Amino acid sequence: MSEQIIPTEYALQAKQPVSAVLTGPYGHPFHPILVTIPIGTWAASLVFDIGSFIVGDPDFLNKGAAWLIAVGVLGALAAATVGFLDLLAIPTGTKALRTGLTHMSLMLAVTVGFALDFWWRTASGLDGTVGTGPLVLTIVCLVVLVAAGALGGKLAYRYGVRVVDECTQADGFRR
Repeated sequence: MSEQIIPTEYALQAKQPVSAVLTGPYGHPFHPILVTIPIGTWAASLVFDIGSFIVGDPDFLNKGAAWLIAVGVLGALAAATVGFLDLLAIPTGTKALRTGLTHMSLMLAVTVGFALDFWWRTASGLDGTVGTGPLVLTIVCLVVLVAAGALGGKLAYRYGVRVVDECTQADGFRR
């Protein structure tokens, strides 16, 4: 026989927004929506980089990758602002907060890495194929991004941060 899971006061606190206007209403946080911008643009920049080695005139792909990185950095800053407000709702001393702090730290490192990647690319010129250094930096940042994203998923899907409580979720499974 399975036990009924009753959310603690701490778990319920982590599900409530600090400001629904800024972070999204209960059960519909803005942070997961906003993270699609940097994830998509940064992944696309790698595709552009690879393409720059295949086509005859790679300049447009090299420039496109650089601008995708820049858009991703701006999107990451927007996502980080909202994500930080979500982090403030998580009670201290919890696994969820430790996971959130690790997620935030890794994502800040990724964002700084991509900002440096953009600077490196533009400083060294955007003609021809992408340089080895910026290409390696992009790949490293994307690997860290996957790890940080997994932690973000753990916050939402395992700890239920900013998603509905178990009683509300159960309504969707009643016959």
